[in-house]
Amino acid sequence: MNTTMATMGTIHSVLAKIGLVSASDHASVVSINIFVTLLCACIVIGHLLEENRWMNESITALAIGLCTGIIILLTTKGRSSHILVFSEDLFFIYLLPPIIFNAGFQVKKKQFFRNFMTIILFGAFGTLISFAVISVGALLLFRKYDIALLDIGDYLATGAIFSATDSVCTLQVLNQDETPLLYSLVFGEGVVNDATSVVLFNAIQSFDLNHINSTTAWQLMLNFLYLFVTSTLLGVVAGLLSAYIIKKLYFGRHSTDREVALMILMAYLSYILAEFFNLSAILTVFFCGIVMSHYTWHNVTEASRVTTKHAFATMSFIAETFIFLYVGMDALDIEKWKLVKSSPGKSVGLSSMLLGLVMLGRAAFVFPLSFLNNLTKKTPSEKINFKQQVTIWWAGLMRGAVSMALAYNQFTRSGHTQLHGNAIMITCTITVVLFSTVVFGLLTKPLIRLLLPQSSRTMNGIPSEPSSPKSFLIPFLEDNPSSEASPLSLRRPTSLRLLLTKPTHTVHYYWRKFDDAYMRPMFGGRGFAPFVPGSPTEESSNHHNNFFH
Repeated sequence: MNTTMATMGTIHSVLAKIGLVSASDHASVVSINIFVTLLCACIVIGHLLEENRWMNESITALAIGLCTGIIILLTTKGRSSHILVFSEDLFFIYLLPPIIFNAGFQVKKKQFFRNFMTIILFGAFGTLISFAVISVGALLLFRKYDIALLDIGDYLATGAIFSATDSVCTLQVLNQDETPLLYSLVFGEGVVNDATSVVLFNAIQSFDLNHINSTTAWQLMLNFLYLFVTSTLLGVVAGLLSAYIIKKLYFGRHSTDREVALMILMAYLSYILAEFFNLSAILTVFFCGIVMSHYTWHNVTEASRVTTKHAFATMSFIAETFIFLYVGMDALDIEKWKLVKSSPGKSVGLSSMLLGLVMLGRAAFVFPLSFLNNLTKKTPSEKINFKQQVTIWWAGLMRGAVSMALAYNQFTRSGHTQLHGNAIMITCTITVVLFSTVVFGLLTKPLIRLLLPQSSRTMNGIPSEPSSPKSFLIPFLEDNPSSEASPLSLRRPTSLRLLLTKPTHTVHYYWRKFDDAYMRPMFGGRGFAPFVPGSPTEESSNHHNNFFH
């Protein structure tokens, strides 16, 4: 009897658990349905507003997120404003990798590496200056507001959080064919800046900052350099490994799907390995993308080249839209605002101070470092003029998803907090992200058209195509052999012309010699075309042979 009762109890508990899981699954399915519908709405509305003078896709996603949050607040009678709870794992493990990898995969490598020292100067050293200004400013100003439970680690973390820029709005306006130097600097600095901010944040969290001395400061700097170098090397090794495997095995001879799958998985593996070894996964996957575009991409069939380019761009686009949509919904999280409703003036004051520190920290390095950079340049075309400096300064004023994720990491546990000081910091971060993205983002198009009027016109009679950093659907990999046949590329300066107008004995010149002599014979790259039966390569080869015979 007892055994029967025990068995029945076990069955009931199992059924109860199954019931709970089913209910949970149903709620998850509903949430996912709503979110996918909202993503579709963002894409459609963003497309309709594409030519608008003020709006862009980031602001569109934020606005839809805010409107959805209001609707959810009304339907739940103020209990909640979002259908998903923020998860750092969701952001750092699933959403960020495709965005950063696509940035490296689609970047114009010649422009990026030609301006590499300037990009590192702005992205790494500039971020450190901005970090110092914001941290010291927060330490001095916040104490006047008597915010409890903030220690030195929180102030330094605040500096790292608000040093992470989001230059998407500016990149949507700039055209990299018309302003290659400016686009390269804004784009490159944005990626290196994010990586530097995350590395700084992780380095701060790994040290006991209650007892800071000269040894701790040196350890912090050495740890920062170690993470920077090892993360980059891991990305390069992962990219080279993928190129070597695909070149040797010729996956496309049997299935292009295998080539595409291997490229995607190797890229993601580099990111996860960096997380596993506590390195900077952003830097790792970015340089993995650059190496893959230089070697691996040329080792696959033409079908795989088209597929990978659009697949990576699509994943990046969806991930970015998802993030901005969620940020808009989370801005109305009632639980956090309840904790600060007793001191709205304090929250507004601190948010205003943080915005001021962001602008000051940005100016503290953009203009001085631009001046120093110009001293090392010989020709006016290589120098950064004042209007371009203002554009670079403005491009880094927006704050986005990386700042949000770092703030949640520092000041909440599983997306929630019951501490007044932490709640104020979260609401301040939300306010700064929303204000900077919406207000500064809305002013970006008119400002850049005012500063750089030529960027909105055509060049040499060629219509300027809108270049979106989110989609990257225009094939602008400079090493892409298919782009050489397009009418647009025929009017651009060739590599030979660029070589004749530039000094030959540069870092790029010596790298190309080394690359041609040692790297490409081993890892493939431009000029390597695996012979695949039935492929366009075979057809073009047959036409070529018929022509000569």
